[in-house]
Amino acid sequence: MTGAAGPQEELLGRVFLARVLEPGDEVGGRWLREFGVGEVVRRLSDGGEPLPGVSGARWAGLVARAGRAEPERDLEVAGDAGVRFVCPGDAEWPAQLDDLGDGRPTGLWVRGRAGLRMWALRSVAVVGARACTEYGAHAAATLAAGLAEQGWVVVSGGAYGIDGAAHRGALASRGATVAVLACGVDRPYPRGHTALIGRIAEQGLVVGELPPGDHPTPSRFILRNRVIAALTRGTVVVEAACRSGSLATARAAQRLGRFTMGVPGPVTSALSAGVHELLRGEAVLVTDAAEVVELVGAIGELAPPRHGPVLPRDLLEPAARSVLAALPGNRPAPAEEIAHGARTTRDEAIVRLYELRALGYVERHGDGWKLTRQAMISVRPGRRPC
Repeated sequence: MTGAAGPQEELLGRVFLARVLEPGDEVGGRWLREFGVGEVVRRLSDGGEPLPGVSGARWAGLVARAGRAEPERDLEVAGDAGVRFVCPGDAEWPAQLDDLGDGRPTGLWVRGRAGLRMWALRSVAVVGARACTEYGAHAAATLAAGLAEQGWVVVSGGAYGIDGAAHRGALASRGATVAVLACGVDRPYPRGHTALIGRIAEQGLVVGELPPGDHPTPSRFILRNRVIAALTRGTVVVEAACRSGSLATARAAQRLGRFTMGVPGPVTSALSAGVHELLRGEAVLVTDAAEVVELVGAIGELAPPRHGPVLPRDLLEPAARSVLAALPGNRPAPAEEIAHGARTTRDEAIVRLYELRALGYVERHGDGWKLTRQAMISVRPGRRPC
């Protein structure tokens, strides 16, 4: 194993390798671990003795790419665009990305003023379908806004659909959001989100593995998702069909031991079928930001208990509720009949009936007792008062 490279040599070497190696290249990651940055760069640059684990054709392709790499130029272009390169081991490097092992990024290009490491410590990914429904967009935006209001950073992929809704929800709450792109961070993709990604860069961070000017490919989108999963405390999938790329983010999160959550949708919606399949496994069902924070946050950050509205009759004593339930809905009834229906004595029923009269639930008609019109609506909402 060669000696450790100096800081500048390490930086230039990793910028060089970001141009040569594809994201998530575990063979290249093993080279860096076993031989060091300097030796890997030297062998690729001179095209000499191949490094182990690749075919001759693959090695020749890497050497050809190395011949076109210009790390100084990449850093210059990045600097002009307000982009910096963060290496593993730097103060800004999020240590949780090391959980990717040999598949961790060679480095990350970062656009924005905030510190990536600190933001990633309290972050949640919100991902889902590109061709989402109005329900999905609303759910994602509301969830992201709620997370942002509670001080969590919302991470997504900058794409159309759920990603864009999540970013906009966080921005609308004046919160923090991070877009992890599958292309150079100086070249926003999709083009229709140029303004959105510009806003994210101003208010948050835009991050990517690929050097300036690089374009996205289908495989790069899938590999980008592992960074989203590793960077965050947990991943929420809002809408996803059975073949959605966002499910790759959820599966990566599960492999890395991160929390995986899903927002349920209509059982008839194909765009929620992938989420429902996740929920049949190890994913946790969530419906709002409080439930997400209860899972990924600190001990004691609990979601409020769910219950229906408290109605006036809920405050009645059990004996009074029994008498109230025993009154027929369409006619006055004598105290004896009401007592029989409430399984109590006539005297006890009369005591409770006068209590209910004072509260406006019943009224007396001669020797009988009848529900008031308001009580008919509140006690038996399915029936219309006569």
